[in-house]
Amino acid sequence: MSGNARKKILVVDDESDVADLIAYHLKAKGYAVETVNDPTHSIGAARSMLPDLVILDVMMPEINGIQICRMLRADPKLKQVPVIFLTAKVEENDRVQGLESGADDYVCKPFSTKELVLRVQNILRRTTETPLNAKPKLIAGGIELDVERHEVKINGEVAELTATEFKLLHLLMERRGRVQTREHLLINVWNYETEIETRTVDTHVRRLREKLGLEAEWIETIRGVGYRMAERKAQESSA
Repeated sequence: MSGNARKKILVVDDESDVADLIAYHLKAKGYAVETVNDPTHSIGAARSMLPDLVILDVMMPEINGIQICRMLRADPKLKQVPVIFLTAKVEENDRVQGLESGADDYVCKPFSTKELVLRVQNILRRTTETPLNAKPKLIAGGIELDVERHEVKINGEVAELTATEFKLLHLLMERRGRVQTREHLLINVWNYETEIETRTVDTHVRRLREKLGLEAEWIETIRGVGYRMAERKAQESSA
């Protein structure tokens, strides 16, 4: 519990009873929690607090969670802070839109507070842990992943990846040449059971490829199965 005390969480939900309930359960686990019920104050609160994680309700008046998430991703000091969406929307396109705005995860309302706390713990764990026996650097073409610095460079330029994108890329590079099923990625990157919606993986891979630019070809889609970090780039293989 003492390890959690150093972790700060910002909860943004216009329903004060929901925000207070979440805060109660997170504080019971040792986290430092602040709540914001007016979404127009959320960015100011985040800049003041510099949280380790933000929980955002999607449907709020004046400014919604997706807009706030995009603003967080545009702020130099907040762009790498993990975001979990709370959403009453269950349509797949709505979930995908939320993930594409830069969120790391989503939980559908009504939600189990136990599940939400587990999601928080999983995300915070993967932002801080260094895998045992991990190679300090992994390289594939112009992609260089530095485990100790938690940094990725694309052709010498630092790429701004979220914690989830970093772990996803790390897993693919570490197991280069081996196909990783969507279910395997959900378990090893998100720490989820396999019944969780696998579209989450596809959305994050698409976002990751966009950030890799011309080096995106290293990540191969294995139709109906999952993804693989190629042994060689496509044009090299055909040369």
